[in-house]
Amino acid sequence: MSETSLRSQSTVEEEEETEESDLVCPECSGKLVVDDEHGETVCEGCGLVVESGEIDRGPEWRAFDAQEKDEKSRVGAPTTNMMHDKGLSTNIDWRDKDAYGNSLGARQREKMQRLRKWNERFRTRDSKERNLKQALGEIDRMASALGLPENVRETASVIYRRALDEDLLPGRSIEGVSTSAVYAAARQAGVPRSLDEITEVSRVEKDEIARTYRYVVRELGLEVKPADPESYVPRFASDLDLSEEAEHRARELLQNAKEKGVHSGKSPVGLAAAAVYAASLLTNEKTTQAAVSEVADISEVTIRNRYHELLEAEQSIPMA
Repeated sequence: MSETSLRSQSTVEEEEETEESDLVCPECSGKLVVDDEHGETVCEGCGLVVESGEIDRGPEWRAFDAQEKDEKSRVGAPTTNMMHDKGLSTNIDWRDKDAYGNSLGARQREKMQRLRKWNERFRTRDSKERNLKQALGEIDRMASALGLPENVRETASVIYRRALDEDLLPGRSIEGVSTSAVYAAARQAGVPRSLDEITEVSRVEKDEIARTYRYVVRELGLEVKPADPESYVPRFASDLDLSEEAEHRARELLQNAKEKGVHSGKSPVGLAAAAVYAASLLTNEKTTQAAVSEVADISEVTIRNRYHELLEAEQSIPMA
């Protein structure tokens, strides 16, 4: 055997001896264990602390079941119903640059373009995936245009997925069902939008939205309460730059109207608009019917009619 091979063999043996010595206690040759809680390496036999102040590479939180662990874990992006693949697929950036921000060469650009194309094909392999991708894109667009929060978008996405799973789409447009899902989700979350507002941002007609909405709610058994006029008040008051006092007064007018039964059979948007207009006058923050009409997207005639009804209901309630 050559001198070089003998030297390398002796080096390996020395490393193995060092590793073995690291695993035993230097005092009693007992077994060493790692105490993760205190960051120490301790001998099981004599209790000697061989190493201390070790870095804890685990998470700083504790979990007592699988669900809590999933909720607290911050590894990877959370899954979401707002994406057709729930956010579990890979996205290839459209910018032709490497990790250092340098532009790619011609051959690399062609390669990345092919990869993007195949990645997109694999993400939407069947008609259901393509349907979901189009519909969820529509839901996100409409929710953004209406200023709806993320929880409403999530709920609307779940409603559409249920409609797709229960085969409610044949004979109906993707846009119609996605619009009705947004309309239902907004009402369930207590931030309703009127049918006219929904129609403005949708790609389908008002009649089709109403018809599809009734069908989806009935078939899926959704619990959607009638829209409360009070839920429109904060948005209208904010758009008109009214004070909290005026907003509170508008709520009082609507509550009085409910007690007298004035709200029955009336449009909640019209009642809310009239209450906001009346409250602005009662708190000396005068605003015009035209301004309220523009914000609420309802005619001035309706505002005047509901305005008189609200004031009559207010005056007919006996003082305590």
